[in-house]
Amino acid sequence: MNTLSKKEKAVYEWQLSVPGFGEKGQEKLKNSSVLVSRIGGLGGVVAYELAAAGIGKLILAHGGNIKESDLNRQLLMTDSWLGKPRVESAERQLKALNPRLKIITFNENISEQNVIEIVSQADIIVDCAPLFEERYLMNREAVAQNKPLVDCAMYELEAQITTIIPGKTACLSCLYPQKPEFWRREFPVFGAVSGTVGCLGAMETIKLITDLGEPLYNRLLTMDLRDMSFRTIKIHKRENCPVCG
Repeated sequence: MNTLSKKEKAVYEWQLSVPGFGEKGQEKLKNSSVLVSRIGGLGGVVAYELAAAGIGKLILAHGGNIKESDLNRQLLMTDSWLGKPRVESAERQLKALNPRLKIITFNENISEQNVIEIVSQADIIVDCAPLFEERYLMNREAVAQNKPLVDCAMYELEAQITTIIPGKTACLSCLYPQKPEFWRREFPVFGAVSGTVGCLGAMETIKLITDLGEPLYNRLLTMDLRDMSFRTIKIHKRENCPVCG
């Protein structure tokens, strides 16, 4: 395991004092890799917070170029980079924050053709995709490759997050046996909402890597920021789940 440099000890000084974390926790972050699927309003915040915390390597998957409508929430994108690939803007911003960070980018969204290869490169997956087709693929591959998955989602002023551990917890297909009929690609969004669950997703990932606190195993955290109500719902494995049953 690669140990911390003098520079890293200085950069992460304030979080090294968190009880139960310390230099051992920081070294675990340094030696870990995380896939963030989609780096928009939600995933971009996950990636930024992980980069700030000292993760060793990020694998970023998001196709397409920056559009003006991205800029109300996608904090790794800039007006000066309009029309250029999102992953290039993200890499540029993250490297400016943490030049020690290793980044692998895929200028494509998760699909049946690439999911095995992309998931294989990471220790942990953070699913921030807006489409259930992508979420189901990452869930399936996380179970197949026995890798933890943090699933984050939001809609309008609502958001939710859970952590999936293959063989131990319910998976996404247990929670959603079928794609919800109401779900659609474009929906109302404030950056402050996607950013809220993005921060939670990053913290959940840090907890998984460093054995800090209690992750959301078999629990779904939901929130409605209209009235700032938060609930934790118990979820259960389905014996007949086609993915993890």
